[in-house]
Amino acid sequence: MKLLAEVATTLERVGIGYAVIGATALAAHGVSRSTLDIDLLLGDSTALDDEVWRTLLAKGISVEIRRGDDEDPLLGVIRVSTAGADPVDLLIGRSGWQRELIDSARKVEIQGLSVPVVDETGLLLLKLYAGGPQDLWDIGRLLEVSKRAEDLVREVDRRIHALPPRCLRLWHSLRDGIDRSS
Repeated sequence: MKLLAEVATTLERVGIGYAVIGATALAAHGVSRSTLDIDLLLGDSTALDDEVWRTLLAKGISVEIRRGDDEDPLLGVIRVSTAGADPVDLLIGRSGWQRELIDSARKVEIQGLSVPVVDETGLLLLKLYAGGPQDLWDIGRLLEVSKRAEDLVREVDRRIHALPPRCLRLWHSLRDGIDRSS
């Protein structure tokens, strides 16, 4: 978590909002699964500027910036890494709905570090947006462990239309499976 603390401090210093997503956010919401990195969602392209990371670079921390092209669903991805620590991947979103997830994130203490974590509905939306097999498993587990599963389904139903049509199709196929198993 020391590397996450370094990244969080850097982002806060330059005024870039972020939220923890991925497996670390799942764990904060009660779903445990192993991961080899920590994922953050950002909605500010300023993070793609080399100057933002000069303090970390001066400490010998590696910062790899990859900018997305016009076809990429992300503006870019930044990998921050150093020996002996899980890397931190920063995904810079393109869409307003992604920025809303960052704005609505709530601080959660993770191994002694207080960081904003995307809420359960936002995590489901991000998993639908990614749409891979692991993401589908994560959706199922999150709905299984949540005390608010019915509310989450309603919230996703209400907000899914902000995502690309493929996400709505995926959600409908998952909803069909949820409805049949009830």
